[in-house]
Amino acid sequence: MQLKNYIVFLLVVVVSYIGVSQERQIAYADDHFKKYEFIDAQRIYLKVADKGYHSADLLKKLGDSYYFNAELNAASRWYGVLYKEYRSEMEAEYLFRYAQSLKSAGNYSDSDIIMDLFETKTGLRERRAQLFNQERDYLDLIEMQSGKFQITDVGINSSFSDFAPSFHKDELVFASSRGNSSINKVIHEWNEMPFLDLYTAVASSSTVGGDLQGLEKVKGKVNTKFHESSSVFTKDGNTMYFTRNNYTNKYLKQNEEGTTLLKLYRSRLEKGKWSKAEELPFNSDSYSVAHPALSADDKKLYFASDMPGGKGLSDLYVVDIRGDDFGIPKSLGDQINTEGRETFPFISESGRLYFASDGHIGLGGLDVFVAIPTMNSFEKPLNIGAPVNSPDDDFTFILKEDTKMGYFASNRPGGLGDDDIYSFIQIEKLITRCKQTVVGQITDANTRAIIKNATVSLLDKNSKEITSVAVDDSGNYTFNIACKEEYIVRAAHPDYKSTEIQFFTDNTFEKENVKPLQLNKGQELQPKTGIKVGDDLAKILQLEPIYFDLDKSFIRPDAEIELQKVIAAFQEYPTIKIDVRSHTDSRSSDDYNMHLSERRAKSTIKYIIEKGGVSASRISGRGYGETSLVNQCGNTSTCSEEEHQKNRRSEFIILQL
Repeated sequence: MQLKNYIVFLLVVVVSYIGVSQERQIAYADDHFKKYEFIDAQRIYLKVADKGYHSADLLKKLGDSYYFNAELNAASRWYGVLYKEYRSEMEAEYLFRYAQSLKSAGNYSDSDIIMDLFETKTGLRERRAQLFNQERDYLDLIEMQSGKFQITDVGINSSFSDFAPSFHKDELVFASSRGNSSINKVIHEWNEMPFLDLYTAVASSSTVGGDLQGLEKVKGKVNTKFHESSSVFTKDGNTMYFTRNNYTNKYLKQNEEGTTLLKLYRSRLEKGKWSKAEELPFNSDSYSVAHPALSADDKKLYFASDMPGGKGLSDLYVVDIRGDDFGIPKSLGDQINTEGRETFPFISESGRLYFASDGHIGLGGLDVFVAIPTMNSFEKPLNIGAPVNSPDDDFTFILKEDTKMGYFASNRPGGLGDDDIYSFIQIEKLITRCKQTVVGQITDANTRAIIKNATVSLLDKNSKEITSVAVDDSGNYTFNIACKEEYIVRAAHPDYKSTEIQFFTDNTFEKENVKPLQLNKGQELQPKTGIKVGDDLAKILQLEPIYFDLDKSFIRPDAEIELQKVIAAFQEYPTIKIDVRSHTDSRSSDDYNMHLSERRAKSTIKYIIEKGGVSASRISGRGYGETSLVNQCGNTSTCSEEEHQKNRRSEFIILQL
């Protein structure tokens, strides 16, 4: 397993195995395992397991020895034995690893069953459990996203590990463990592969899948006898940031446990060669910092780390570049980071974040995700789908947005080595956020004839117009809308009475909400008060606010007087329809206030129906809790009772006249 498979990529020494009793064999294996010498540990564990000696601890470590080397099919076998024999002793993390391993063989239904147990065990306190709970239709979404790239092999792969491509002028720089013929070449104990170096190659053509030629190690003082990988370059091509073992000035440093971690380094291009690398100041001997990415303006450096205070096995961070100095690294937050592995970031020219993760829901192993930048962070990441993603590890994704060409690495079957680099061209736009549409046809309520020249408006939950369109010749309209929002669609025509419909969107991607509207013949009623659809009757009739006592929903005597005026409006306009919207102040919890406002809306509606003899079909309503305060009296504000009372109110929005 290369640097991709775990953020704590360690440098270790060889320890010889001595044949002893089972207990001592396991003790020796445990020693290898603690040093991340998974291959040596695995050999011993297998010998013990084959003799029929099982324990929960042995099966966990045997499964892990495969899991952390990306051999997920083999890992699922031993996690499966663990699940069968020691289910009660399986911590939540092992349920997660078992579920991930099952995906590698395409056993998504079995994986989902294990994830249900994972969710139960964590009680949704965990980000990965929350994501699974929210995205149970993840395979449908990934299928919807798939097919947007065409991929092909490249000619630089070897029988070893090749990954972490990066753009440098007309070159492709990448990491490879192909090594050399020296008998002194050091072998990494994690997976018994030679250590990684940085190489360059030049594309022979601009077409996807074009041969890469001129393969050689990067020139200068970058490569050492230890790991170098995952590089990124400034726009002028003269500065390189890259990952290396904690090896500076020919001195190898270790943490308190005697293991060597990863650090970020910077080198300058001088006369065609890379200068002696310097450590970045936020490195540490106690944790790893690796896999750099640069913002489009070269002012921010993104990276992965397992530093204290993080959320998972590795998190993504960003730090400001201030000339030769740096700011304080900041986590990209819970929207991006999970309790799993988030690693190998890449920032496109437009600021999109691409990264690899096994914490977000995917097809198995590491999948590539994309997140759109916001003012201060990124939106919810979305899986970019097949064929880039697969049941195996897919990672180190890079893209040139102007040409739609790029590269990524994967350990999927069919490659030459442990990891292989693939090229791609993007042929369709990715789905980058949850979007829906609302569509409908405007017809005559009596004849069902199509109404041409009608105008349809899209309004937000506060009846504020977002946009409007004229219907086409078939009376149809379409609006693009967001997920998990409340909207109002209103139709109007000079010869008809306006009408509207209120609805809520869910979190289904690319959903089409069908909302036809039927109009009744006749002119809009425009009384002297100027009443029209969308108005708040309370303002039109100059009603005193329908206030409620603190924590109460009964109708006060002063409110009854005002509600009688509303009843009078129902009687004056026989076709009027009204939506009652009840609100609370910010005191008490959000959930409680939502329930309280619902009770107030029901009390108001009940009074109008029972006292005014108004048909229930003419009045609707719901509670909004504290979501629409009329002043600044939020949860953290200090306000007077009079100021809070202004938020305990009901509104009467006209839906139809």
